[in-house]
Amino acid sequence: MLRSGERSSRAPETVSRRRTAYRITASTVLGVVLLAVLGAVMGPQWDPVPMSDPLTVQTASTVIGDAGEVGTYEVKTSIVTVQLEGTTIDAQISEPVGLATPKPGVVFIHGAGTGRYDVAFLAQAHALAASGIVAMVPNKRLDTYTTRHRNYVSMADDYDASVNLLQSYPGVDPSRVGLYAESEGGWIAPVIAAQDPDVGFVVLVSSPVVPPRQQAAFAVDSYLRNTGVPHGVFRAIPRAVGMSFPGGGFEYADFDVTPYQRRMHQPVLVVYGTGDASMPLIQGALQVIDDTALAQNSDVTVRYYAGANHGIRVGGVVDSDFLRDLSGWVLALPATAASEPRIAGDQPTQTYLASPVPQPRWNGDVALALIAIGVALIVLGPLAVGIARGVEAAVDGARHGPSLPGPRFARGVLPRLVAVGGGAILTVIALGWYVISVARLALNYERNDLVVQGGWLLVRLLGIAVVLAVVLLVRRYSSARSAGVRPAPGVLRTLVLWGGAVGSGILLVALAYWGVYQLGI
Repeated sequence: MLRSGERSSRAPETVSRRRTAYRITASTVLGVVLLAVLGAVMGPQWDPVPMSDPLTVQTASTVIGDAGEVGTYEVKTSIVTVQLEGTTIDAQISEPVGLATPKPGVVFIHGAGTGRYDVAFLAQAHALAASGIVAMVPNKRLDTYTTRHRNYVSMADDYDASVNLLQSYPGVDPSRVGLYAESEGGWIAPVIAAQDPDVGFVVLVSSPVVPPRQQAAFAVDSYLRNTGVPHGVFRAIPRAVGMSFPGGGFEYADFDVTPYQRRMHQPVLVVYGTGDASMPLIQGALQVIDDTALAQNSDVTVRYYAGANHGIRVGGVVDSDFLRDLSGWVLALPATAASEPRIAGDQPTQTYLASPVPQPRWNGDVALALIAIGVALIVLGPLAVGIARGVEAAVDGARHGPSLPGPRFARGVLPRLVAVGGGAILTVIALGWYVISVARLALNYERNDLVVQGGWLLVRLLGIAVVLAVVLLVRRYSSARSAGVRPAPGVLRTLVLWGGAVGSGILLVALAYWGVYQLGI
């Protein structure tokens, strides 16, 4: 049992510890708030505009009026060579066997994920040929096509060479040769149609319509909402999608197909699957209708297929109703160009508009450079100290034998400095892992609350732990100075201390920029 004197001596000690804990907690909270404000003001924010112009289908049936029954023919295939400017490509032609009359033809234009005739559009080309249409799938030209550099106008010229070849192919009616464009091809087909009046029709399947940067931001937003990420993660959309990238390139991200769509005089079939979260299903169709109207062209037919994905597939198989409607629409042109109903199928939904993406203050060069500089300042300092100690020991050993311990950091400074720097680097790595993991889930339309919610909580807790380590380092530094002890004796150790502190500060600012410390500000 404690005597009264012992109680009175321990009470101030307990109060002092509580005050210390309170000050550390308050300083940590203040640091997090300051970083949250900094991250918010560095902008831009992400606030997509709600879709306010709904589109209502006229009927649930996708059957196209004036499209009669399609025939059924055996199909033969052949490989032809297409001459392009500076190179050649191969293309596969699928055609019906036993149909002597001049036949319509379709040239397929690849999306971003396809490029070879032996992989892409197999079901579509076969269905068209079996119904009496000649289908041509050229290989994508890849010597001028990279992730960083793409030119949709030049690509249009390349695909138009396939159009010219198919128009001269035996048994094909040159006035009835048109285009089938999927996904990224939706930025190419209108260019061909606007520049080549001999193109007979255009089929736009899962077409983005809006510029690539807007479509990318829309798709990421939609995927993230589908995945169920915390609201703070959305701030990263404009900061990632809107920035320019190191080394230049990606100019095609702002390509606007609108001027070309406004010069399309051909009949257009617009197709979407209502299970495709990556495309602005309503906005895209409405824009095609509005753009072609400026060319005095009202021959636009729109179809939505229930549950179909980006490739108009349901359960991994191309929708059979879509193949039937596609063949019927092409075969019966021009009668089907203005067939009723004009807009039919499954009722589409689109919550937000695909809009211009705000320009972030940091471009890719700055973002990567800051992280690289921060990591370098943190890592190179301790390496320099280690090398210096080794050199000192070697020199002293050669001259005088075993050396006495040299100057050291003040007690507790180095461990806290390591905790700050190491924690900041670890948080950056964790954030990168989280972004990659969520991106994979989003692209595969999967949900995983442990990764999405738990991963984000882990990243934020690591970020807060780094702020706590900063507070502890500052307190230890101040205590050493108050006691008359140099926190980092010597020029080298002073550089290590301030290099690590500055490097950690840079990483904390980068983490704040990407939303790790956001508080709904």
